Amino acid sequence: LREAAGVAQHHDAVSGTEKQHVANDYAMRLHAGAVDCQMIASSVLQQRMVKGGSMPPISEFCNYLNVSICPVSEGDKSFTVTVYNPLARMLTGYYVRLPVNGEQFDVVQPEGTSIVSQVLQVSPRTQEVRGSRGNAKNELLFEASAPAMGFRTYVVSKSSNSSRGKPATDSRATSRAENPPADTEIHNEHLSLVFDGTTGLLKTVMNMDNSVTLKVNQGLYWYNSSAGNNKASNKKSGAYLFRPNGTEPFPILPQGSVITNVVRGELVQEVHQMFGPWATQVVRLYPKQRHAELEWTVGPIPFKDDMGKEVISRFDTDIMSKDMFYTDANGREILAREVDQRLTWKLNQTEPVAGNYYPVNSRIYIKDSSRQLTIMTDRSQGGSSLKSGSVELMVHRRMLYDDGYGAGEPLNETGVFGDGLVVRGKHYLLLDTPEQSGPLHRALGEQLYMAPAVLLSRTDMGAQQYLHEFQAMYTSLNHELPASVHLLTL
Repeated sequence: LREAAGVAQHHDAVSGTEKQHVANDYAMRLHAGAVDCQMIASSVLQQRMVKGGSMPPISEFCNYLNVSICPVSEGDKSFTVTVYNPLARMLTGYYVRLPVNGEQFDVVQPEGTSIVSQVLQVSPRTQEVRGSRGNAKNELLFEASAPAMGFRTYVVSKSSNSSRGKPATDSRATSRAENPPADTEIHNEHLSLVFDGTTGLLKTVMNMDNSVTLKVNQGLYWYNSSAGNNKASNKKSGAYLFRPNGTEPFPILPQGSVITNVVRGELVQEVHQMFGPWATQVVRLYPKQRHAELEWTVGPIPFKDDMGKEVISRFDTDIMSKDMFYTDANGREILAREVDQRLTWKLNQTEPVAGNYYPVNSRIYIKDSSRQLTIMTDRSQGGSSLKSGSVELMVHRRMLYDDGYGAGEPLNETGVFGDGLVVRGKHYLLLDTPEQSGPLHRALGEQLYMAPAVLLSRTDMGAQQYLHEFQAMYTSLNHELPASVHLLTL
């Protein structure tokens, strides 16, 4: 992995300006290195689980959990789930989601007691994206915790307790009879999210701890990529250049509401949105969490209309941010950005959209005197605030022409099935006062960057026998580090 990561530090690998076959080679090398490291991590955890003389079953990683693929949880009636926490402080409120075939499960924590779990149906979009690579019909959800730089192991088994009920589903938008249609709300202890009854778009966010309220319109849009045939310039949009044909993107919207399903359960509330057959989103709220999760899935981007598309997620709010917004620098300090301005020279702006895009490695936010909207990312993306109260992040691109700067081919990735790349990722929404937002996004940013590792193993033992024979809890620290001290490496 060290060698593969070294090769991947090449500027073309970092920026994505390499040829497609080179990108495939980078991915292959990184995957091979990651698998080797996963084997080492599994072996080390296995040694730490030994309590007496017997050796516990080896644990394995499931690398495609984001599309509900995991052979261990899909095919076994009983298995263990080990959550390793690389942070130097306790991890709480982490929700494990696993693909399963069954409707009732018993989840036992290391103390030997059962905890609450929820079973949900795998969404049609996830089934479409994974294709024939997985066959789970449902997903099992439960809340996990882990000590500082340590792990906790949970034992999961199919249950015959029929009182647990069937997988949680709620209402389909097409079955509603309200006229005019009523708004949809989901909430937990800290946040309330309201979706417009007509469009299905997110319309209001409220922080219920301090009554901070935000009017918002969030959706997916696409910029038409320049083909080098307009009056401003003959430059094309491609791997090197982001150059839209205009300053206003096109909304991806169906006829009627984008909401296709609403799920309400004890551990999660979800609003499923379909902007188009190739652009969907699930908005989630978990108990006790101070942020909302927006999981977007984009692709394959259609191109038979001979139009390149650069897809964004945009939040339009009533925050009076004027021309100012803020992005992080490699997850460390925050840098202030001003539209059409540079600190050290006079800018002659010829690209009003691309010229105001900046790297967003972990977060971007806008604020006024009383409110701050922070959007956290799970990967590096380009982002901007092109007008007051607006935040946008680039999530996917597909072009038809080479931009002429060295790649020698258009940015047209065809993906696993050859019809176009599908990208799935998450944005995390935080709303609070400017004074209270800092601690929130710093803590969440660290947890996202140093995310826990989830490993599964097959077992024929019952929960109590397993917990008796093997070590189900471990920490390598005598004391947690304070919140202001970050353990970066060992």
